[in-house]
Amino acid sequence: MEPLKVALPAALAGPVSEDVGDAAEIVAWDGEPPVPAHVTDVTVWVPSYPGGVDDGTVTDSLRGLPRLRVLQLLSAGVEPWPRLVPSGVTLCSGRSIHGASTAELAVAGLLAVLRDLPLYLRQQQHRDWTPHQPRTVAGRRVLVLGAGDIGQRVAAALGALDAEVLLVARRSRPGVLTLEQVPEILPTVDAVVVTLPHTDETAGLVDRSFLAALADGAVVVNVARGAVVDTSALTAEVSAGRLRAALDVTDPEPLPTEHPLWGLSGVLLTPHVGGGATGWELRARRLLTEQLTRLRDGAELLNVVTHGY
Repeated sequence: MEPLKVALPAALAGPVSEDVGDAAEIVAWDGEPPVPAHVTDVTVWVPSYPGGVDDGTVTDSLRGLPRLRVLQLLSAGVEPWPRLVPSGVTLCSGRSIHGASTAELAVAGLLAVLRDLPLYLRQQQHRDWTPHQPRTVAGRRVLVLGAGDIGQRVAAALGALDAEVLLVARRSRPGVLTLEQVPEILPTVDAVVVTLPHTDETAGLVDRSFLAALADGAVVVNVARGAVVDTSALTAEVSAGRLRAALDVTDPEPLPTEHPLWGLSGVLLTPHVGGGATGWELRARRLLTEQLTRLRDGAELLNVVTHGY
């Protein structure tokens, strides 16, 4: 079999080339059009991470890759790639690269809000030694939306802290609830952690009625995509003092400087830093090496994105 030809970001090209040896020809390319002559015949493309996805730029790049068979992402989220990738090209996500770090931030955000750490930080700045009754995650009922890599890691971590965790996925499976069961559960949970991908089905899922059904004092954590949550509805609930939130993603993003979320004491904001933590390049290297080995051997690829994903 003729060796694969793979276009990778420069930082990964050398290490992956060492791993796969003669199984693939590796070339460095950041993905910006026009496509260089030495890249036009690649069969696998791995776009750079991180970075925004401009439809026009991606379309121009894809037009310059007529032999492309596989497009491997370095991110867990795949939008808007499914609607841009040509028919006949297999799209794979970067699931497993950022799962641990994103789950870690989700748990950290929930713990920080429950334990009033933002409040104590403000008090520290004013040298104020006033204690408050803390809440712990132990004994709390936490609804985790999304039972993929990130959701399962969140569930495992919270379970180890003695929380009762309810996992929810879009499709039924043993031990996992479905979205249809969520409305009846909402009034009984102390927190919701959003890890679902942004799709037509999940856009605006956490809307005004969803939030209104939550008990007073519940915490909303979002480490998925901002558009899964109705930002205006959440802002209203937090402004009223009824809910609290830890948000790594927002809609819009970046959050405008004049947005009221910035000034709410019940919100902990981080600027979409769940993924990309130290060590992600090593995990990306491992995934890419595994995928290219599977391609060489004719084996099934990992993380293939199917319709509706």
